[in-house]
Formats: sequence, structure tokens, C-alpha cells
Amino acid sequence: MPDAARLLAAYDDQVRHAELTAPEPGLRLAPDGPVVRVTGGRRGFVTGRRDLGVAGPALDELITRQRDHFADRGECVEWKTRGHDRPASLPDRLVAAGFEAEPRETVVIAAIAGLRLESVPPDGVLVREVSGEADLRRIAALSAEVFGTDEAALAADLVSRPDAATHVVAEADGRFVSAARLEFVPGTEFAGLWGGGTLPAWRGRGLYRALVAHRARLAAARGVRYLQVDASDDSRPILERLGFTAVTTTTPYVWSPSAKEIR
Repeated sequence: MPDAARLLAAYDDQVRHAELTAPEPGLRLAPDGPVVRVTGGRRGFVTGRRDLGVAGPALDELITRQRDHFADRGECVEWKTRGHDRPASLPDRLVAAGFEAEPRETVVIAAIAGLRLESVPPDGVLVREVSGEADLRRIAALSAEVFGTDEAALAADLVSRPDAATHVVAEADGRFVSAARLEFVPGTEFAGLWGGGTLPAWRGRGLYRALVAHRARLAAARGVRYLQVDASDDSRPILERLGFTAVTTTTPYVWSPSAKEIR
């Protein structure tokens, strides 16, 4: 089996199965036929099997039921799709039901044993794992500066779920200049690389690569075999140079209570 196909099969068998059966701390799963509704996070989430096994009016009914469930809660919901999912009509039917596509990303995967992890951060920069609540609050402040997120809300979320992920930062002159996280997928051989906010003045200096390498070493030390990333167009080339392989795409479709409802 070609490497990309083998990695995709492992991803479908392990990561996607875990999405359907093993919620992160604080989240709740509610199965509905071939999909699962997830509540308890910053917004609702819907995910399903690679092949939903329904089409036409039955698929429309399934989509409407999920949308209306979150409409009744007054809550945004993300339906996460992958490029190799079936039926192929799912994205168009989500749009017809009032969902809007967010930017598409590429799912890249690597066996840690095959990664090129030689990476030296710039002089004067320390790359390390965070060590407590104070560091989590500093990450929230960095995220607010880089992405314009709600610092207080993010800090409260990070502090309330200290075991949900391991965070890694790049620190210069006592200030966090970049941060990212490593999320282990319970019951699988996978961990995911997420985040990656860097102050503008520090971009293009190798920090993203250094944080990937540090997280990969942490994951390997804890017995993880594979790393997975939903990569943007900017990060994908860096990851492929490190040894990651593109296996599919992922596009979130989002419905908001402020959107025009189609009922």
C-alpha cells in the first residue's frame, strides 16, 4: 500500500473513530445515526463516518436535524468534512442548509520515526513545555495579540482544562513570542499538532519548525507513533519538508444563529 494510503487508513481507523467515541474532557457526545453531535466546547461540532451511508432527502434530513438542534440551543455549529468523504454531495447540501465553508486545509501525517527533527531556534530563544497556570495565561495573552481572540475567555478555558493538551512556547527576553499545542488522541497511536501563533516580528525565523520538532520529541517520549496536522497553505510546505505526507483535505462548514435559517 502506498505511504499516503496507509497513513490515511490509519487516520480513518483511529483518529476519526476516536472523534465518534472518545470525547475530550468536558465535552459530550450524542450519536445521531452516522454522525455524532459534540457539545460543551466553544461551539457545537458535528462529525461522522467516512461514508455516511445516506444520500438525497435522507441526507438533507440528517443535516437539518443537526442544524436545528443547535439552533434551538442558540449555538454555532461546525460540521467537519474531509475531501475523501462520501457522499460527495455532502458539502453542497450543507451549503443549501445554510452552512458556510471556512478555509480548506490539508491533512498531513507523519510517522515520528521518519521525521527530520534537526532544528535549532534563533539565538536567545528558549523553546520549552509550559509549566503551569501562569504560563497558560501568558499563552492566552499571546493569542489575543496575534489572532485578536478573547484573552479572558481563552485563559479561562485553558486553565479549566489543564490536561486537555500540552503546550510548547518559544520565549525571548522573558516574553512568549510563539506558542503551539500538542493534543494526544486517547486510545490511538496519534497526536495532533495545533495552534502555532507567532508575533509578526518573529515570523520567518524558524520558530514554527522548532515548535514542531519539540512537540514531536515530546510525543515520541510518550509512545506516540503518528503526528497529524490540519495544515494551512503556509504551514504545509514546512511540514512536508520535515517529512509529513498530505493524505486528504478538511473543510469546516459552519452554521451560526445569526445566519438566515432555512426551515
